[in-house]
Amino acid sequence: MEFRGEMCTLEKRGRVYLLTLTGADEHRLNPTLLDAVRSALARVRSEAASSDGGAALVIAAEGKFFSNGFDLAWARASPSLHPGLMTAALRRTLADLLSLPMPTVAAVTGHVSAAGCFLALSHDYVVMRADRGFLYMSEVDIGLPIVESFMALMRAKIPDPRTRRDVLLRGKKVTAVEAEARGIVDRAVVGAREAVEAAIAMGEELAARNWDGEAYASIRKGLFKDVCRGLGLKEASDEEEEAAASAAAAKLPSSKL
Repeated sequence: MEFRGEMCTLEKRGRVYLLTLTGADEHRLNPTLLDAVRSALARVRSEAASSDGGAALVIAAEGKFFSNGFDLAWARASPSLHPGLMTAALRRTLADLLSLPMPTVAAVTGHVSAAGCFLALSHDYVVMRADRGFLYMSEVDIGLPIVESFMALMRAKIPDPRTRRDVLLRGKKVTAVEAEARGIVDRAVVGAREAVEAAIAMGEELAARNWDGEAYASIRKGLFKDVCRGLGLKEASDEEEEAAASAAAAKLPSSKL
């Protein structure tokens, strides 16, 4: 698989789908960019559904920014309309990531700020470049409230209260090394290319487990139930979960029972 759009590319390396935000800009999140990401995720979902074996997704970015957050200039062009459209587009994108039937890894190759942090932390794992860039929640500095669906994500992904306080209420700029020590990211790696390669290697290792994708997505949604509810993901009923578990068990070889 290979896809090249104006704002992102999608390729497959082994069992890993690599989605890259292209260009040297700040990768500001507006509906156009987010729709491009969602389109690429739909391609991944469709191909994975028709393929045998495990898979994983890595999202990376070109340039000095992974993402510098919402496109505030675009939002200010129509204050009564654009902010709501932008927030809704990000909700849908995060919902797509959290329901994707495979492990996901963010390769944070540069600065990641504000809404860009929501995008990065919606992945199962985060690899961050150590020699350049920082994680920065700028909302407290610019006077921008955080809606509950995104705040639920921050509570889930930054469980330590003091770290969460420093990130959200002090606007602390966190380096990759400190983010790894505080449990915000999983690995700090020197170099942008090296961070992407480390994320792909992690994805390949996870894909090699050959997990059932739908079961994986179901467990993830149960693990982050409040986040998924806030993003509008449908919750399965007890009966639906039991039926899915029975169907999955029926497909297992006897050696795994």
